[in-house]
Amino acid sequence: MKKENRQIMESVAMILQFGISMLVPIFLCTFIGIWIGRKFDILWIVIPFFFLGACAGFTSIYKMSKKFWDQDGRGGKKDVKKDQ
Repeated sequence: MKKENRQIMESVAMILQFGISMLVPIFLCTFIGIWIGRKFDILWIVIPFFFLGACAGFTSIYKMSKKFWDQDGRGGKKDVKKDQ
């Protein structure tokens, strides 16, 4: 496989992973909020659970992109060697 095609496939895989990492927590928290809301008759509880899922998804994406950015060598971290 050519290097260009491999980079394209890795980029597509990362975008799909970002999407899944964002959508899964949002849907899970929303469905948990709906279930709790129906069980205890407080339907407004869905709203905080939705935002909780969005925050969890954003945190996951942030950590994943930070790890990728640092691993790729463009993260801006400077290697400082200590004199021994």
